Amino acid sequence: MAKKEKAANLHIKRSAGDWVFDIAVIIFFFLFTFVCIFPFYYLLINTISDNDLVTSGRVNFYPMLKDAAGKGVLGAQFNNYLALQNVQDLGSSVLVTVARSVLGTALMVITSAWAGYLVTKQKMWKRSLWYRFLVVTMYFNAGLVPWYMNMLMMGLTDNFLAYIIPGMVAPYNIILVKTYIESIPSSLEESAVIDGASTLKVWLKIILPLSIPILATITIFGAVGNWNSFQDSLLLMNNRPDLYTLQHRLYVYLNSSSNLGAMMSQGGTISEQAAQSMLNQRVIQYTVSMVSIIPILLVYPFMQRYFVKGIMLGAVKG
Repeated sequence: MAKKEKAANLHIKRSAGDWVFDIAVIIFFFLFTFVCIFPFYYLLINTISDNDLVTSGRVNFYPMLKDAAGKGVLGAQFNNYLALQNVQDLGSSVLVTVARSVLGTALMVITSAWAGYLVTKQKMWKRSLWYRFLVVTMYFNAGLVPWYMNMLMMGLTDNFLAYIIPGMVAPYNIILVKTYIESIPSSLEESAVIDGASTLKVWLKIILPLSIPILATITIFGAVGNWNSFQDSLLLMNNRPDLYTLQHRLYVYLNSSSNLGAMMSQGGTISEQAAQSMLNQRVIQYTVSMVSIIPILLVYPFMQRYFVKGIMLGAVKG
């Protein structure tokens, strides 16, 4: 009897205003989710629809194929994805993007983990000076031209290392790692030191295993940044098309079709082959864009639990 009375007391009667508010919130988030998801859905259905229907703008809400009468009907095909293997230089762009994402992210995580650990050590020589110097670089930037001249003097133009070396030191990520490491009980490290462990061994055996959440967080930052990187490829790889990233290659396709479209809109004449190339370029843009998005969409759900935990624990920067 007492349990029933307790349950009745815990039950809160909801007013009509509460129900209206809940329904309004649900509708808002439903619309917000739709606005976020629809661009990806639109991109997907255009890559698996008939190319003629795509170029004529008839694919809007579901994938379509041509029937015998030439009308659009519900259907899907994956020939565009299979045809990507025939697109010039696309394979090399994928390899370059994957290589820079893996190597660049791995080296950035290792550097951030080591530097973040070192700046927590009171005995580090000029610790405060180096840490403040690190923080200052987050707020002051020399600009694009000095950056390019610096890369040129270091011989990093038309060089794959330009994708790796500049991103190895990431001040924001180092600060996140530092803050997270400071939350680890110092007694663990002190016990290891008493047992004779060196600084490197403490870092490898104790700090790294306990820092997996924050390391997973900065891994996401680094992987997404490297995968979507465009500006460094555009500015530094002028004479090495074989080192173009996937985003740069997509820009080339977009620029080519835009030039052809501008020529047609100004009354210029172009060959039938060029016109067909423009149509193919649009389909290629959609398909390559989808290919460039899919890896991030697949990786993020598996890393999300680490991401949320790591960013919350390392949110207070010091």
